Amino acid sequence: MKISTQTETTAQKLGEETAIKYIAQAGFDAADFSMFGMHDNDDMLNRDNFREYVKRLKSIADDCGIYFNQSHAPFPSYRQGEEEYNKLTYDRIIRAMEISSILGVDIMVVHPTHISEKENFDFNVKFFKSLQPYCEKFGVRVALENMWGTRDGKKVPNVCSVASDFIRHLDALDRRYFVGCLDLGHCGLVGEDAAEMIRALGHDRLKALHVHDNDFIDDLHYYPFSGKMDWVSITKALADINYDGVFTLEADGMKKRMPVEFLPKALSYLYDAARQLTSMIESAANKT
Repeated sequence: MKISTQTETTAQKLGEETAIKYIAQAGFDAADFSMFGMHDNDDMLNRDNFREYVKRLKSIADDCGIYFNQSHAPFPSYRQGEEEYNKLTYDRIIRAMEISSILGVDIMVVHPTHISEKENFDFNVKFFKSLQPYCEKFGVRVALENMWGTRDGKKVPNVCSVASDFIRHLDALDRRYFVGCLDLGHCGLVGEDAAEMIRALGHDRLKALHVHDNDFIDDLHYYPFSGKMDWVSITKALADINYDGVFTLEADGMKKRMPVEFLPKALSYLYDAARQLTSMIESAANKT
């Protein structure tokens, strides 16, 4: 199984070109291109010459022997009552799809939006259906992600947080263009069992992952094996559904406070943890 990790924190500290090189040197097969910086008007991806810049990043990845399997659009995708923000962000999500296409990305993650329990489904189905023409134009699939909210200082479910709601959203969309990205860490935050979510989504819906660990209290995005996630049950569930996507980590939480000199070793450790997990998936598959 191919292994990938996000560019986010390494790119923030050292730039995207160096991040790609470090990810490759650590042994990863692929990279998940983070586009969170697009909320900054001066971000390279918002400039007129963004295509040339992105093509250079693609060339660097090619030279390093890795590819971009996945990407992440800027978020929040929508804010209630902030029409200027919403128009600008929607346009940037479309640009992010073009960027993903240039990079050769298969799946771009776009966060669904919590409006209210009553309005969530209709709002999000309409929003994601509006992206379908761009999926067709750029040859990129869009993944919805399971989210969480906050109430009285605690994490609570909101949109796509539980299996039934996630499935309802996905099944209302064209499966050729829309898939599920299960954020494993988000499951525990809202009291859901990650392995049960994997089995409920099943092989045909679950095509992308955000792999990280936490304490079931905060969205820490820690390295696997550093929190409370049950990796034995998770890897068995992935084997049971014959998961055929890339094993993509979103575990940059620990790297945020590290000196830049630590990043190569941190990435190597993260790769080793991911390789251990994919070995567990393969071992579980061989026992069935």
